[in-house]
Amino acid sequence: MKKALHRTIAALLLAFWIGGLSGSAAFAAGKDSPELRKLREDFIHNFHRLNINTTPGDATFLRILVESSGAKRGVEVGTATGYGALHMGWGFERTGGHLITIDIDPKMVEAARENIKKMQLQDSVTVVQGDALQVLPKLEGTFDFVFIDAVKRDYLRYFKAIEPKLVPGAIIVADNVIRFRNQMLDFLQTVENDPNYLMVVIRASELKKDGMAVIYKLK
Repeated sequence: MKKALHRTIAALLLAFWIGGLSGSAAFAAGKDSPELRKLREDFIHNFHRLNINTTPGDATFLRILVESSGAKRGVEVGTATGYGALHMGWGFERTGGHLITIDIDPKMVEAARENIKKMQLQDSVTVVQGDALQVLPKLEGTFDFVFIDAVKRDYLRYFKAIEPKLVPGAIIVADNVIRFRNQMLDFLQTVENDPNYLMVVIRASELKKDGMAVIYKLK
């Protein structure tokens, strides 16, 4: 019964998000030239991904969520070299929004900033170096999109740190929830038992044999 409910929720949410694609695309019509689009597509295609980077399928899914939901303010916990941030940042550029991405490793932050510069997404993505558990509570304003992909045992702590800043309708995506489920069980159970959220686990990429939790804040 529970699996059937999750499938129904997934179908409804996907229909809602895909239905919004035309609106965000119209908003951004003509914003990027064919030359810039080709440069970005080639850069992503030739990107040297590390094992800790988001997979191509997952990164594309994240961009679809950003654009189709019309998200304006996003935060990513765990930048690595910025592969996922490039996809989401492109989406935020098209919605007129902005992504803040956080990583504790200075080498990762330096690499991510360089990649964002090469993609010409500096106006849409800001990379912050620091411990996300300290950075998140200090962020100003509200957020409507969150991607969590860092220390698995700290997922609940990341979530609690950003939760007061989430607006109704916000989307939260948590990575690696199948293979590392036991390390984040407190997070998954907290969200699943909270009537203010809907959650479904999806697999957008077969590459890593894992999945992501897609969470929708009702109110």
